[in-house]
Amino acid sequence: MKNNYGFVLIQPQLGENIGASARSLKNFGFKNLVVTEPKCGWPNVKAKATSVGAFDILKRTKVFKNTDSAIRNFDLIFSFSARKRDINKKHITMFNFLEILKKQKKKKIGLMFGPEASGLSNFDLSYANYVVQIPSSPKFKSMNLSHSITLVCYEIFKLNNFKLIKESSFKKEIGQKGKLSSILKLLKDNLEKKNFFKPAEKRSSMIKNINNLFYRMEPNDKELRILGSLIGSLSKNKKKHN
Repeated sequence: MKNNYGFVLIQPQLGENIGASARSLKNFGFKNLVVTEPKCGWPNVKAKATSVGAFDILKRTKVFKNTDSAIRNFDLIFSFSARKRDINKKHITMFNFLEILKKQKKKKIGLMFGPEASGLSNFDLSYANYVVQIPSSPKFKSMNLSHSITLVCYEIFKLNNFKLIKESSFKKEIGQKGKLSSILKLLKDNLEKKNFFKPAEKRSSMIKNINNLFYRMEPNDKELRILGSLIGSLSKNKKKHN
């Protein structure tokens, strides 16, 4: 499904941004890059250099002379902008964009991005079904072309790979509370011998803080063994040197 998407770069100015965009596509499993009238010329040495391991994406990049030709094979076109445009188009949020994608799984989706200096022209936007605003700080809305593409790739990747992302999350087997309690008892006994709990009236509060510290850690069995060994070794009498 992810290769029903095509990323359309309208008149990109810098080969470096085309290469970085190709790299972002490959990072998130996309393949289809479309370019119209690249100002840097094509093929481009700088694009190849910044694509790193995504040169295969550049090799099959389709280059067109105008926007009309570039978007003809898509069913839906989303254009991306950091600001609201004064045109008669539906302006939607990134959330709305993802909600629409959920319902259009069999459609060919074109994702259109404008040139670095000026963004998409109103003429280019006339081909779009929707204008998607990428959320950013109101103090500085200008965003690098390849960065915008990375954000969009990531959001679609999350949408299409929710189960994969959920399963790959960090999993940890927490050790038994009883083992931790035994280790903390050893720690408290040793602290008692060292007259650590002073003044006496604060003893209860200090023990409560120790409990909060260690029980919040949620150590696994291996970590509990290490912790027990550390506390046990510190409690042993130091051998006297001759």
